[in-house]
Amino acid sequence: MFDWLEHMAQWLVYDIFGMNPNNHFAKALDFFIYDSIKILLLLFTVVFLMGIVNSYFPIDKVKNYLSRKKLYGSEYLMASLFGVVTPFCSCSSVPLFIGFVRGGIPLGVTFAFLVTSPLVNEVAIGLFIGLFGVKTTVLYVLSGVLLGTISGFILQKLKLERYLTPWVKEVLANAQKEQEVFEEEEHSLKQRLPIIWQEALKILKGVLPYVIIGIAIGGLMHGYIPSGFFEKYMAKDNLFAVPLATLLSVPMYSNASGILPVVQVLVDKGIPLGTAIAFMMGVVGLSLPEAMLLKKVMTLKLIGIFFGVVMLCIMVSGYLFNIIL
Repeated sequence: MFDWLEHMAQWLVYDIFGMNPNNHFAKALDFFIYDSIKILLLLFTVVFLMGIVNSYFPIDKVKNYLSRKKLYGSEYLMASLFGVVTPFCSCSSVPLFIGFVRGGIPLGVTFAFLVTSPLVNEVAIGLFIGLFGVKTTVLYVLSGVLLGTISGFILQKLKLERYLTPWVKEVLANAQKEQEVFEEEEHSLKQRLPIIWQEALKILKGVLPYVIIGIAIGGLMHGYIPSGFFEKYMAKDNLFAVPLATLLSVPMYSNASGILPVVQVLVDKGIPLGTAIAFMMGVVGLSLPEAMLLKKVMTLKLIGIFFGVVMLCIMVSGYLFNIIL
């Protein structure tokens, strides 16, 4: 989807700026240009489209439908499955998360999407089959979907809405006001678009500093942290290898296709597959740049709870993989 943007970033850094592809700063700059533009485009597009949806389907009705219907947890599973078909990294998933929150979708359901989206997608599945076979791939996909579903369910039961930032509450209030304006008199889509456009720009402006700082951190990690940096902590005879792998993965930042070759190297060096997959899940599903982006919509306490629940689920998955495989 964003191949053209990746080529543009590489052309700018390596052809126009004349930087060496093996230079750490060049890799960091390439990553920063590509990811920051991609995320800003995603954010604006999603918020704008959600604005159109919200103008026709009131937030209160969406909330009431999801709260009244006895869905027996299927809403979390559906959000996780939607995450499977959206090939985004953890930071790229944040714009959709913001759009979901703005659309009145329950927080736990949005969390289910946020967890699964970076972990499982068609690119990761294709690479996984080639590297580890069909059986391991099926187990990984199932674990990724269950991880999102269970995490979303747990986080919803904790009733964490009070830990959303005032900015989110303001965005929700503005969305409600927009809906009231549209309901007072009939507006055509052409009449609605300028209001929706202005609100999308306002939201983009609000998160812009967090996007820039978050992706800058991710770019530095991408360019300067060597892939073998954490290998010595994942030895086969270390009982705490899985939690250590999960904890040490958070400072790193990559997508599934970028980290899978590293996972193969780890496995080839004798590290248990479950430990390596826990490391991969932590790198892909949780990262400091993601936390920086989420800081705009969540308080530090909510970010800590979110990371804690997901890390616990990843650790359980890692141990189960080591037992099964």
